[in-house]
Amino acid sequence: MKKRLVKIVTIIRNNKIRTLIFVMGSLILLFPIVSQVSYYLASHQNINQFKREVAKIDTNTVERRIALANAYNETLSRDPLLIDPFTSKQKEGLREYARMLEVHEQIGHVAIPSIGVDIPIYAGTSETVLQKGSGHLEGTSLPVGGLSTHSVLTAHRGLPTARLFTDLNKVKKGQIFYVTNIKETLAYKVVSIKVVDPTALSEVKIVNGKDYITLLTCTPYMINSHRLLVKGERIPYDSTEAEKHKEQTVQDYRLSLVLKILLVLLIGLFIVIMMRRWMQHRQ
Repeated sequence: MKKRLVKIVTIIRNNKIRTLIFVMGSLILLFPIVSQVSYYLASHQNINQFKREVAKIDTNTVERRIALANAYNETLSRDPLLIDPFTSKQKEGLREYARMLEVHEQIGHVAIPSIGVDIPIYAGTSETVLQKGSGHLEGTSLPVGGLSTHSVLTAHRGLPTARLFTDLNKVKKGQIFYVTNIKETLAYKVVSIKVVDPTALSEVKIVNGKDYITLLTCTPYMINSHRLLVKGERIPYDSTEAEKHKEQTVQDYRLSLVLKILLVLLIGLFIVIMMRRWMQHRQ
């Protein structure tokens, strides 16, 4: 009788341990999914707020701000000494050099329809910035377009809380991405994709007569020893094409969001079932 009781207690204890391991594992699995859904909602709320605030600014003020940004771009060296944003810590806080473009702390947003990305752009590349969106690399042209400009936008890969530039390696030559500032949306066609050493940022220098924006992130995934540079050259903005791309991005986001929510619900259901079984064993 005593041996049988010990066996029952052992079985119950083992079931408790298995249940606990399952629940903990499920919660660990749920964390990045819930975090990414939360980031998606928060970033789109920020982008929509940026759009609403920009709509309130009168045309003269917008033109004056863009003129200041153009004047800043003209002062930049054709061959600037740039510091890799991922190996050197930038000072926290608002970056004064881009203040003329800031609305609700954002200087715009970048949309990459081919990988379903649309995220805010902030001035500078401090860790705080790179945790919540794309950072503009100081020392490169502000993202307002114009001949002899080359802007660099950078973001993390592999964050558990947000996708950001995680899928940037899937972008192909010829595909289009869009950068929106306080005045307009600019279209860029990908003309070059390179992997370079962190010290080889001469690839993003200004080229006379060209209008470039380069998207920069770490590579290989989770190793981060090199930098992936996806360079786009400005092309005429086609509102019809842009709307089609925008719809594609929205659909991809929504599908991803629905799948993640379903996965969260399924895992949550499994946790509830396992907890009920555990409670029944306790009784």
